Amino acid sequence: MPFDLPGDRSIRRILIIKWSALGDIAMATCVMEDIARAFPDAEIDLNTLPPWDKLFAGDQRFARLITINVRAKTGKWAAMWAWMRAVRQGNYDLIVDLQSNDRSRMMLTFLQLTGNRTRYLIGNHPSRPFNISGPAINSDPNPVERMRASLRAGGIPADTTRPVFHISERTLSAVSALQQRHGLIPGRYAVFYPGCQAAGYLKRWGEQNYADLARLLLAGEVDRVALVGSLDEMEDCRRIAELAGDGVVNLCGETEVLDIVPLARDAKLQVGNDTGTAHLAASSTSPMAVICGPTDAYRVKPQGDNVVAIQAQLPCMNCYCKQPCAHHSCMKAIRPEQVRDALKHRDEKVIMIAASIRT
Repeated sequence: MPFDLPGDRSIRRILIIKWSALGDIAMATCVMEDIARAFPDAEIDLNTLPPWDKLFAGDQRFARLITINVRAKTGKWAAMWAWMRAVRQGNYDLIVDLQSNDRSRMMLTFLQLTGNRTRYLIGNHPSRPFNISGPAINSDPNPVERMRASLRAGGIPADTTRPVFHISERTLSAVSALQQRHGLIPGRYAVFYPGCQAAGYLKRWGEQNYADLARLLLAGEVDRVALVGSLDEMEDCRRIAELAGDGVVNLCGETEVLDIVPLARDAKLQVGNDTGTAHLAASSTSPMAVICGPTDAYRVKPQGDNVVAIQAQLPCMNCYCKQPCAHHSCMKAIRPEQVRDALKHRDEKVIMIAASIRT
């Protein structure tokens, strides 16, 4: 039978589960926003992992953040029991499992078997413990579309098109000061996100490519190009700034994670690798190009109709390789001019570049 959960006035307490990683969390905020809008009078808690709880500090959508690290290498069983107690004490009418992996399903199953009385469990897997799941469980490669299918199966509208974060006045003031200090005029600068976590270095497009693209954009599109990254990208950003020359502002290490949201909002253009930072920046409506190497562009493309993903069409595409690659053709095939042009023509969600393996 069809569900109409928003019409059930007895749903007063809701738990949303989403653990990791940064990009997945950012994408899931679209769905979190849909839940909050569908149940304006309910009390909603969010279960995530540290350090992602700082993404939701002061977020009025959530009454409480549960941040028990159930994936810790030490004290795992104690953490799982603490999680069980916290969820049971929440007396939730509805649990929405946006993680829906083996661990979350196992923990929710055990919770149900030990007497938990949650009436509705939503997840994108067609088996225990969920009693509501979407009809298109495995048909769409994009994880957000699978989450949306599950929500719609429960009668919850899923219409939010891009990530949603609640930004404090303190953060807005800090970013405004940063912009003034570096001459970043809203609507006149681009932002590059040239890094990714160290273990996924094959997803990096490279310092020379970013430097060449910066020079192309500075020739007429923008007045400044800002480089944003964390400690893992310090050397990459230093080299890009060195190679590109005047007009490039290296902000690597100067920003907090939520600073990216207002910084992206005021940008004219954005370019990044397949990285969690790019998903965070997709909360902006500014045109964005995301360069995908070994990962599936249809799966990892950030949300929003302002975002285009670019990928080289190769026999080895979507290999998800994390080991050294002898040719790295997926990144070598994509040229700065093609990325610049993609920012102007975003009619397609994914642009495939014809390529061949380079030895």
